[in-house]
Amino acid sequence: MTTDPIDIDCDLIIIGAGPVGLYGAYYAGFRGMRVAVIDALPHPGGQMTALYPEKLVFDVAGYPAVRAQSLVDALVEQASQADPVYLMEHVAMTAVESDEHVVVTTDRAATVTGKAMLIAAGIGKFTPRPLPAGSEFLERGLRYFVPRLDDLAGHDVLVVGGGDSAVDWALSLEPVAASVALVHRRHSFRAHEHSLKLLEDSSVSVLTPFEVQRISGEDTVRSVTIVESETGESRELPATSVVAALGFKAALGPIGTWGLDKHGRDIAIDRSMRTNRSRVFAAGDVAGHDNKVKLIAVGFAEAAVAVNHIAALINSGEQVTPGHSSDQA
Repeated sequence: MTTDPIDIDCDLIIIGAGPVGLYGAYYAGFRGMRVAVIDALPHPGGQMTALYPEKLVFDVAGYPAVRAQSLVDALVEQASQADPVYLMEHVAMTAVESDEHVVVTTDRAATVTGKAMLIAAGIGKFTPRPLPAGSEFLERGLRYFVPRLDDLAGHDVLVVGGGDSAVDWALSLEPVAASVALVHRRHSFRAHEHSLKLLEDSSVSVLTPFEVQRISGEDTVRSVTIVESETGESRELPATSVVAALGFKAALGPIGTWGLDKHGRDIAIDRSMRTNRSRVFAAGDVAGHDNKVKLIAVGFAEAAVAVNHIAALINSGEQVTPGHSSDQA
């Protein structure tokens, strides 16, 4: 990991390379801005790429259903029209605002100077809740993310958890894995009813109420011992991969120290998506206001609203209203 100093000048700094940040990058290019995108993850896509790339998403306009990774790929392609500079695996640490600029520094010695900033950091930096047993097998059969289902083709997979991610991964892995078992410490699951019906009709072995007591193996996982919560009965199950889907802790991290007003846990914004700092805007799940509805579709709209107001802010001759994209051809 390089820490050589990097200096970048642009019009708009975007914090977050998730769907809203990517759309904001495209739209900024449409409004003629030079863009730099900063994200702590190694690849664009945010939660979609990290948590559920194979999941179908049904509430994006124009797509009856779209695989999460396919949507991200399309957004990256769309954003490429703006030729953004990506600083991946960079954490934005400080943001200093002057009358005409915002200067962001990262944990990898990058300094990015822009005329405005759009925070599209989603739920912030998220870290998985650890599986209490078997941490020594992390990256040796134990994982918290499944970026590519084919990586587990032919494996005996044990999924641990009781929420949507655990059920979704179990169902998604069923067609490619040799076997899939789903272990949860309670009898009931916290997942969508439709997913639970699919689970009931699947070949996934559902084991409740059990907890993982021990992971065994040498170089890689070979078996998992689970114990029933109510009786103390233990079982040893064959497994070559363990997917721990126990939820995530999310926090704004350094962004929370930038002096931004809050709306609950979110960054407070006005109707133009501006924060209490004149050159700092926010959009998507990180932005809060009364009666906010957190959907990808809403985040896309908020990014467009923010960028159009930023265009008028940084270029005195620009109007907020952008005109039609078809007129730009």
